[in-house]
Amino acid sequence: MEKMIDLHLFYLLIIRKTHRDATPSKMYAFSSFTYLFAMLSSNYALEFVSYPMQVLGKSAKPVPVMLLGVLIARKRYPLKKYLYVLLIVFGVVLFMYKEPKQTTKATEDGEIYGIGEFLLFVSLVFDGLTGGIQDSIRDKHKVQAYHMMFAMNIWSCLWAFIGILATGELYGFIDFLQTYPDVISKIILLSLTGAVGQNFIFLTIEWFGPLTCSIVTTTRKFFTILCSIFIFGNPITIRQMFGTVLVFLGLFLEQLHGKKH
Repeated sequence: MEKMIDLHLFYLLIIRKTHRDATPSKMYAFSSFTYLFAMLSSNYALEFVSYPMQVLGKSAKPVPVMLLGVLIARKRYPLKKYLYVLLIVFGVVLFMYKEPKQTTKATEDGEIYGIGEFLLFVSLVFDGLTGGIQDSIRDKHKVQAYHMMFAMNIWSCLWAFIGILATGELYGFIDFLQTYPDVISKIILLSLTGAVGQNFIFLTIEWFGPLTCSIVTTTRKFFTILCSIFIFGNPITIRQMFGTVLVFLGLFLEQLHGKKH
């Protein structure tokens, strides 16, 4: 991972020769913390809720990104922009929703029902904070994509390192690698693909803003499932068809009328 960051720094400073980033480090530090905490809350929620429920909850990510962008970065969106985003979110929720099984979940240790949903809510709030801070950085400091990507990765690595030291998970991770050394190549491959994917994420943030980026990352799940339906011939329900219409309608209207905002 450090080598990935060094390569990006070399690309920034030597090849592109971009201007110096004047963004205060504390803004990157806080943005990275909220980003990691959102991911931690979302992953920890899987201990209490099913994976479809987690995906369903995270589908609402553009909503807190938009609302906290207004509160933190003082963004102003026309009313129709809110409508388009809600159409997309509601369409994704309808498409991905699965009827819950009629089973009772006993709690042996007096487990509080709803903790998973609370963690998903916390994750969405921190997603919104991350988007709001990134919007503020983008508007006030005109930061370029690779500056933000480099700074976010540096701070994320620092916060993650502090976390694994404080929790003692570093030693467990080392034991895991010693037990299953074949996963090292998979981790390297995951790092490579993640670094490539981050280029597009931060370029989207620079050119279009965090809200558009959250819409893209939300609808990608929808398009992945939609492609599998057409490729593998999986059946689609009426509710999913209606959700598909809402998503495409929201995306079309957002692209048609949302360019200026």
